[in-house]
Amino acid sequence: MRVLVVGGTGFVGRHLVALLLERGYTPLVLSRTPKGLPKGAVHLLGDITREVPDLSGVKAAIYLAGIIRERGQTFRQVHVEGVRNLLLALERAGVKRILHMSALGARRGTGSRYYETKAEAEELVRHSGLSYAIFRPSLIFGPGDEFFGQVLKGLICGPLPFVPLIGDGRFPFRPVYVGDVAEAFAGALERGLEGTFDLVGPREYTFRELLGLCMEVLGRKKPFLSIPLGFMDLAVPLLSRLPFAPITQDQYLMLKEGNTASFPEALKDLLPAPKALEEVLPTYLRC
Repeated sequence: MRVLVVGGTGFVGRHLVALLLERGYTPLVLSRTPKGLPKGAVHLLGDITREVPDLSGVKAAIYLAGIIRERGQTFRQVHVEGVRNLLLALERAGVKRILHMSALGARRGTGSRYYETKAEAEELVRHSGLSYAIFRPSLIFGPGDEFFGQVLKGLICGPLPFVPLIGDGRFPFRPVYVGDVAEAFAGALERGLEGTFDLVGPREYTFRELLGLCMEVLGRKKPFLSIPLGFMDLAVPLLSRLPFAPITQDQYLMLKEGNTASFPEALKDLLPAPKALEEVLPTYLRC
């Protein structure tokens, strides 16, 4: 089966494309460069925010494209216009099935452009008339991730004699392993699973606990220095204007809200034993 994968060269996409090949699918990866594609995957040159090539012969599409910062492309271009372009191309080609990666917490009225554009994309998919499955992952961890492998590692291994902690650090998260995210998409494709599903790992942590776990894995001991939320509320909007801001307004809003949910009953057969953060983090986190 020929399956279009948009975002197939990204963090989740690389894992999913490899898994689809193992399962006997032929992934067609739409991207601006074929860099990193494994043998057996077919590269389609293109930019989903501009145009989509002819999709004749494709049986289903998976949309993974997403950005966490606006650098050259906007949230609206990638999260909304890209999905809109794909849906039009699927309609022209007569493709009846789409799987979409949204985000846990996506909804209107949050003040976060990331969440709100993800929610708008969900609405496009639901009203498309196609068979669909929408997955909403929490923080995704695994080799090559940005949050644990770059952001938290940078806070711990950086030159500061302390680890900055926003507020009391009690914001809850339930991280999910990238291999389990890929398995959810591949399994939904195989089984024809339909609906909208939160995608989380087996355990909930506070932000402070995540930092503590990373320090333990990295073998570092530093005290926390709490930064009051009142100060952050004033500073972050100003810092966000800088080209290399340590945290954007969107990221700050999402951090304060936390990112957690119960594991859905509908996915327990598909993911009977999701991997825990403690199991995977030591395999790739290094200072």
